Amino acid sequence: MTPHELTRDQARRLVVRAQLLDADRPGDVVEVAEQLTYIKIDPTATIAPCEQTVPWSRIGWSYEPGQLRKAAEQDRLLFEFDGAFRPISLLPLMLPAMRTWPQRESSRRWLEANAVFRSEVLARLRGEGPLLASDIPDTAQVSRAPDGWSGANQVPHMLDFLLRQGEVAVVGREGRHRRWDLAERVYPKDLPEYGDEEAARLLSERRLQAGGVARAHWWWTGVAKDAGEPALVEGAKYRVDPEAVAALDDDTGGRVAFLNPYDSLLFDRRRLEEVFEFTYVLEQFKPKPQRVYGYFAHPILLGDRFVGMLDAEVDRAHEVLRVNAIHEFLPFEPEEMEMVRAEIADLAEWLGVGLVGLG
Repeated sequence: MTPHELTRDQARRLVVRAQLLDADRPGDVVEVAEQLTYIKIDPTATIAPCEQTVPWSRIGWSYEPGQLRKAAEQDRLLFEFDGAFRPISLLPLMLPAMRTWPQRESSRRWLEANAVFRSEVLARLRGEGPLLASDIPDTAQVSRAPDGWSGANQVPHMLDFLLRQGEVAVVGREGRHRRWDLAERVYPKDLPEYGDEEAARLLSERRLQAGGVARAHWWWTGVAKDAGEPALVEGAKYRVDPEAVAALDDDTGGRVAFLNPYDSLLFDRRRLEEVFEFTYVLEQFKPKPQRVYGYFAHPILLGDRFVGMLDAEVDRAHEVLRVNAIHEFLPFEPEEMEMVRAEIADLAEWLGVGLVGLG
């Protein structure tokens, strides 16, 4: 098949539209999750947590934080899996792989050695659930060594393993703590069934539609080498959704958006460089003297280009959004600066705080 030949400008427009960052805003958080395939959960909240800034950057002023919790915990239109909220429509496509998890031999051995522990956790949830991990005793026969992400308690390990196998599910949260129950009591009972190959193919297509332009790298991007159709972006190899390419002329225009550092558009750094000509480095884990833009600065997208970085933080003690700096990669035109300032003002209003630092 002859590849589509796309300019960087065309590729950027495909990505921005696929990521719901063009002028045509989505209506609600479920629509955002359906298109993006996931909304990352991360507690870092210099402005607001990722699971809140991602919907806000797409929906705008009409988005309220409670909408996400309602969609996940009451309406069951979203489910939590592997550190993200995902649309329930994706669950049937994920279940075949979940039923054969884990593939890693060390994980298999740990589960086999803790067969009794596994049964006890499931029995506790069946009899008393929903429960927090802290409500379940650690009776593991074999322990996994603590690492930088988890402690010595084996209950969270087992719950995460059972989640990946489709046996348990997150029913809700108390603060940052997950509340667990049996998956059969959380997930819908009338989900369609797919075979392994069909599910993987459909999941790959969904991820390609979410990316707009994506590298074929199943492990990294979730896009298979035969998904969609091939494309060349200034010589770089990508996969594209042919329907999206056909609709390239239906341009609704762009706008300003501040992207959380864990936003899905920023995930593939190589694509950022090849398509957007933007080299992005998260400075969260750098020593302060080595930071250029700030601890958790948000990239500024204007139309289909990254034009700067917003270094801002919410000061809860004084109930203000404090703008430390607006870093401009190239000097903004007056109307560009006006658009960026207006978006910052909207952000402060959405957060329900005052605004300082704009002069």
